[in-house]
Amino acid sequence: MNRNVILSVILSLVSTCLSAQIVTIQGIPRDTSFTIYQAWKGIHTNFPDAQIVYPKLPEGLRAETDLAYAVLPDTPYGKRILHLDLFRPVKPGKYPVLIMIHGGGWRSGDRTLEVPMAQQIAARGYVTACVEYRLSPEALYPAAVFDIKAAIRFLRTNAKRYNIDPTRIAVSGTSAGGQLAALIGTTGEVKKFEGDEGNNAVSSKVQAVIDIDGILDFTDPNESAKDTDPAKRSAGAYWFGATFKEAPQKWIEASALTYAGQDTPPILFVNSALPRFHAGRDTVISILNKYGIYSEVHTIPGTPHPFWLFSPWFRPTVDYMVAFLNKIFK
Repeated sequence: MNRNVILSVILSLVSTCLSAQIVTIQGIPRDTSFTIYQAWKGIHTNFPDAQIVYPKLPEGLRAETDLAYAVLPDTPYGKRILHLDLFRPVKPGKYPVLIMIHGGGWRSGDRTLEVPMAQQIAARGYVTACVEYRLSPEALYPAAVFDIKAAIRFLRTNAKRYNIDPTRIAVSGTSAGGQLAALIGTTGEVKKFEGDEGNNAVSSKVQAVIDIDGILDFTDPNESAKDTDPAKRSAGAYWFGATFKEAPQKWIEASALTYAGQDTPPILFVNSALPRFHAGRDTVISILNKYGIYSEVHTIPGTPHPFWLFSPWFRPTVDYMVAFLNKIFK
């Protein structure tokens, strides 16, 4: 059993006893509240037919786990190595790559949440990479953005080694990961978001974005107006280290809407039935339309927020993603 699977099991076991409590695992503070089991517990009363989708490697794929994509020598927790899990067809060739970012309110969760989708998408002719990034108990915004852009640069640098076509790179994300995917897609090579985590001479631009229930506008009242009780900070306030009232510029700066324009790549939006998670979407689409940039929207009716983790919604989500990627890349 590889290290990330062991860590996921530990987090799941801990989270059955602790809710939103910070624990230290391998020397790093982690919020244990968002796991596949906790997500299922949160929806099963209203959605009794929802079933967890577990990882299963299809035939014809190679899995390469715990690949170190960045080494941070001097963090508050010492030397920090960031990892990703890669899935790719065994058959030789040059494949588009999809970098996948998990959700959890920028605070919890881990990359194993993306593995079932990554395996199924890889089986349809893609290289997929589930990326670890630093969460708010460990490092505040914009550390997560630096991390994911470093992962993009790493994969582009090592394209030949992993059978990747470096001209066809997409990024996807779910919930908080969707927000990050949209921000990364709209910022291209904006210097302030690049960080210094390796391969900085290589571009971090992507050619397509998939945003699954990730907000694009932090100034939307559903996000910016939540910090009314000092004892109950929002996920955004934890990530930024400040509420919207305390530091509005950070919240605006992290909104993909701020950067959407003529250089934005095509975007697929896959959404739950909850309008809160569509914040900024329609405005971004209107900007894309102005520049003739392709976008696509699929709102799945009658769905809870973490729909992508469960049947019966897992399969149509994967189908939407693959159809979009095929349209853009093939």
